[in-house]
Amino acid sequence: MSRAERLLQLMQALRRRRQPVSGATLAAELKISLRTLYRDIASLQAQGARIDAEPGLGYLLRPGFMLPPLMFSEEEIEALVLGSRWVAAHADRRLGEAARNLLAKVAAVLPAELRHELDAAALLIGTAEAEPAGDRELAQVRAAIRAERKLDIVYRDQQGRRSSRTVWPFAVGFFDGARVVAAWCELRGGFRHFRTDRIVALGATAQRYPRRRQALLKEWRRIEGVAEQ
Repeated sequence: MSRAERLLQLMQALRRRRQPVSGATLAAELKISLRTLYRDIASLQAQGARIDAEPGLGYLLRPGFMLPPLMFSEEEIEALVLGSRWVAAHADRRLGEAARNLLAKVAAVLPAELRHELDAAALLIGTAEAEPAGDRELAQVRAAIRAERKLDIVYRDQQGRRSSRTVWPFAVGFFDGARVVAAWCELRGGFRHFRTDRIVALGATAQRYPRRRQALLKEWRRIEGVAEQ
């Protein structure tokens, strides 16, 4: 393992923890000696990483530091390319453009050998048989989720019946041929799922919904039996 890879793994190990972690635990996880760990911690601190040393507890990384240059393993590059290509092919137009821009930004800061791996990634995304409808609506839904705002929608069910609802959107599921919004529905008093291609009309509101998005998502996962991703 190169020193750059080792420093990256150390940063990742620190980022995963919100509480101080002992040097012995980090050294065992990275399969290095304590002496090497101490040198690597000092090196990261010299580059600007805010790593606090808590006597008797261990190390804690404060937010706000990126390790230059940006480094990825071959598998991480493949995951990045595959995920970005899937989003570009299957999400709404604005999210697809964001995925392409992300790859371009990553490529601009990667070392030459890793940039070649990014360009040469051989994982391809198949195109859907039919592009799902509801592109404009999906962008509005995503904006409402980020702001935790209620939406007023007119929805057409499978039988063609229309209903007006106020919903609290908190997640979007992407499937071949359909995008589904998970939301709390005030009309039904419970969680419901809405296909974006059946949303006849949609209006953004300035009203925040009364619960946090993370709390709604957690309860929905518990009820639906959906594992965390």
